[in-house]
Amino acid sequence: MTTPTTDLTPDAIQSLFTRADGSFLFARWGRPIVPIVFGTDDATLATVKGAIEAVVLLAGHQMAEHDPELGVNLMVFFFRDWDELLDVRDLDRLVEGLTATVARLKEGNASQYRAFRFDEDGAIKAAFVFVRMDAQMSALPAADIALMQAVQVILLWSDTAFAERAPLVRAGDTAVLHPDIAALIAAGYDRVLPPVARDASHALRLFARLV
Repeated sequence: MTTPTTDLTPDAIQSLFTRADGSFLFARWGRPIVPIVFGTDDATLATVKGAIEAVVLLAGHQMAEHDPELGVNLMVFFFRDWDELLDVRDLDRLVEGLTATVARLKEGNASQYRAFRFDEDGAIKAAFVFVRMDAQMSALPAADIALMQAVQVILLWSDTAFAERAPLVRAGDTAVLHPDIAALIAAGYDRVLPPVARDASHALRLFARLV
């Protein structure tokens, strides 16, 4: 009998892709990732891109210099106030309902938000990551923030996925990806599995690749 190598159960995996409304949705990127980062200095830029590259490599996915349809397909924004997004030229054309979203995020005192766009099959084709550098976020090392955002954009996790289970753990003074989450990301990009799944039984397929 095979001994499980993870603490994740099929139910736990299912919960990571089950949204607050009860619907199950798994999706991964269907094309190479082409990132661009706004609002950082050169050192932080290198840290963010390095974290994205590391997680993409873990997934067995690809990065590219150019997306033939979009140019870039992963935009990461760092800023101090949500209202700054309303001044970004044409961002409201890329992120539907931007004004209403900003108002909601301000009301909720949110520090981060991610928006995704999908291709005709439902795979991820673009993502927008917004990180408000409030006092709590500014106190974190740049490497921690970068890795957290890279993890949360590599798959379409549920909106409650990491409310109780943090994707990062500390190894001394360094934050690293939790082994279970790392294994799950790799399983999610198994080429045998479909890039999109709306049936909760997909959690069993993911689990089978963790043991």
